[in-house]
Amino acid sequence: MGRSVKALVDTSLLVRYLTGDPPHLAEKAAQVLDGEETLGITEVALVETAYALESVYGVPRKEVVDALLALLQKENLKAVGGDKDLWMRALLLCRPSRRVSFGDALIWAAALASGVRRVYTLDARFPEEEIVVGPPEDPGSG
Repeated sequence: MGRSVKALVDTSLLVRYLTGDPPHLAEKAAQVLDGEETLGITEVALVETAYALESVYGVPRKEVVDALLALLQKENLKAVGGDKDLWMRALLLCRPSRRVSFGDALIWAAALASGVRRVYTLDARFPEEEIVVGPPEDPGSG
């Protein structure tokens, strides 16, 4: 198996790294993320980073997705509580438009990873690739 995770990274570190703002904190973030230490990333940090880049920094959706995909491809960054490959597939669902939210995309990835493959939602924009999506069936309709 690979090297074990030594520490988790949080949203503030990821945002500084990806934006370069402010430079002195971005440099500290780069020292951590570009170092040799094996680090862990969570779904929460990923979705919060996407939100901050889009909402606070005004980064276009496609650029946010591309930045997060590049980040997830770092060899020293390991998924904690999830699957990096599925997270990357989920991010690609968000890239074309704002139709799919980052949170919904990661819930989609969790459905695939868990084998449940069904998501109860009232959101008509929820991604349907490879899973069953919709409201729960009415118990009286059967």
